[in-house]
Amino acid sequence: MERISNYQLAVTIMLFEIGSTPLFALGSGAKQDSWLAMLFAAATGLLLLFMFLYIQRTAPEECLIGLLKLCFGTKIGTGIGILFALYFAYESMRNLRDFGEITNLTLLSSTPQYVTMLIIVLLATYAVAMGIETFSRVNEALLPLIFVSYGALILLILISGILHRDNLLPILDNGLGPVIKAAFPDILSFPFGQMVLFFMIWHLLSEKQKIKRISIISYLSVAAFLILMNILNLMALGTTLVANSTLPFLQAVQLIQVGDILERLDVMVTLLLFLGLFVKMTAFYWGAVYACTRLSRSTSRRLWIFYVGFIIFITSFIEPNYTYHVWLGLNVSVKFFPVFQVVIPLLMFFVVLFRKHRRSETPSNV
Repeated sequence: MERISNYQLAVTIMLFEIGSTPLFALGSGAKQDSWLAMLFAAATGLLLLFMFLYIQRTAPEECLIGLLKLCFGTKIGTGIGILFALYFAYESMRNLRDFGEITNLTLLSSTPQYVTMLIIVLLATYAVAMGIETFSRVNEALLPLIFVSYGALILLILISGILHRDNLLPILDNGLGPVIKAAFPDILSFPFGQMVLFFMIWHLLSEKQKIKRISIISYLSVAAFLILMNILNLMALGTTLVANSTLPFLQAVQLIQVGDILERLDVMVTLLLFLGLFVKMTAFYWGAVYACTRLSRSTSRRLWIFYVGFIIFITSFIEPNYTYHVWLGLNVSVKFFPVFQVVIPLLMFFVVLFRKHRRSETPSNV
């Protein structure tokens, strides 16, 4: 069985949660309070993470599929496990379509979209075939590049004079209603609820006693970063531009002018977007393949890599255009994702608590 180190787990959590999230306008329905919506969703996501870790601690050597079977029995657990495999594959497909569309919009407008997406699927397939340990080492190599790039862009935004604190005011002008509506389920579902994928990874950590501390510290670091990015977008563009922009961070970076020398840093933003999408897409792809191999031990892993990759690639063309793709993701899919991110884990949590309570009562009844 493959194993990953503590540092590799931390890096993978951070890059997975960051993904392409900082580049999009999350919580724009709350206008100047969108950063509060992010904060509320992150706090709720932290509670979810505590629940996930509690469930994982009951069977440290089991992945999500094994935990589902332990909680609900073999037949029901297998059925729910199949649904999770489909969910992971669907999430991977969405990231692949994002990759293809944004590549076509920003860099390779003359290249057929299916060519770009095929290349990305093949790269992700290779990464999945190499295993989670190799994928984690790739994330280790990417972290410094992503960290330095975001740090440089944030510094340039701060010194370029494009930030306006008035864009954050007045706070809670319309009360908590719009903030809660923006936070739940949309922002909770994307990106914080996606931590459910790590049920497939935690059991591979070599030092399991440190899972909780590493996961929580990594999660809090990413949550703080995402809230900061949301605030920067608001201060730079204002609520109207953020709400109407496809990629507000890209638009904010386009405003940077430092001494008439540093400007037009679009390429750096595009690179960050591509790296984030690739990490998240590959992680979900691996999760879907791993779930399938655990559900069907009679089929080889290599075949599942091919089957899942083929399905991800083919289904990514079902949506007729990018506008529909974004609408479906932000208005429909995020309403159903909490079934996998909240409802089913909550049922598992109650089952674990019930069984623990019964075991604690058994000696007194003897």
